Amino acid sequence: MAARSRRSFLVAASAAVAGGLGLWWLLDPRRQGIFDRMLGLNEKIGGGLFRRQARAAEFSRSLAKIPRVNGTEGMSEDFDVDRWRLQVTGLAAGRQLPQFATDLAYHTEVSDETAAKFPATPAAGLLLTLDDIKALPRVEMITELKCVEGWSTIVHWGGARVSDFVAKYSPATELGSLPPYVSLVTPDRGYYVGWDTPSILHPQTLLCYEMNGEPLPLEHGGPLRLVTTAKYGIKQIKRIGRMAFTDQRPADYWAERGYDWYSGL
Repeated sequence: MAARSRRSFLVAASAAVAGGLGLWWLLDPRRQGIFDRMLGLNEKIGGGLFRRQARAAEFSRSLAKIPRVNGTEGMSEDFDVDRWRLQVTGLAAGRQLPQFATDLAYHTEVSDETAAKFPATPAAGLLLTLDDIKALPRVEMITELKCVEGWSTIVHWGGARVSDFVAKYSPATELGSLPPYVSLVTPDRGYYVGWDTPSILHPQTLLCYEMNGEPLPLEHGGPLRLVTTAKYGIKQIKRIGRMAFTDQRPADYWAERGYDWYSGL
């Protein structure tokens, strides 16, 4: 027994030392490229396996619950819901539309760092109300909201498909000719996500304004948030202020903090 105990101790000690050395090696800033390459590989695999028409499971309404309020980035307390508008750039929307505006500049006070990422320079595009979103075909789905932290909740969502939104406001545009990325930012520019265009056009990706049969509460992203079965919750931005279809890979709040930019399920 004594010999066995000594042997177990030596094995455990050796494993601890090896693990510590391995962690030290990986955390060396010079090894950061290894993590970046692995995340890039994950994105290539996820994008390669993605099928736009493949749908996640949907559930009985009786299983739907209110999800936890998780994360307050971009949810400024001085938000005025009555003045909210959705700003959209990068779509081939004609100037003849009544929602077209020549100046979509942000008008909130933000840090210099954030302002540099999302400058408040005038930009032409669409300025939409919640009624404009509600005028699109209404869709309901009861799906599982999955958090990168490991928890999940089945929720009953209501809203409009992003694909229907694009069909309405850029009707002559084919999927292949759309810009490859979409940037979404809160009105105060405190939270922002970057998406690949194929994923955001998935039929289970919604501009959501209802939760469990009620108007979307402010603490869960009201009046409008993104909901999807294609990506983790960190990509499902609450309180969308601006949506930009772009050729440039957009900034992403959690990707800048070491998380996976793609974050596909």
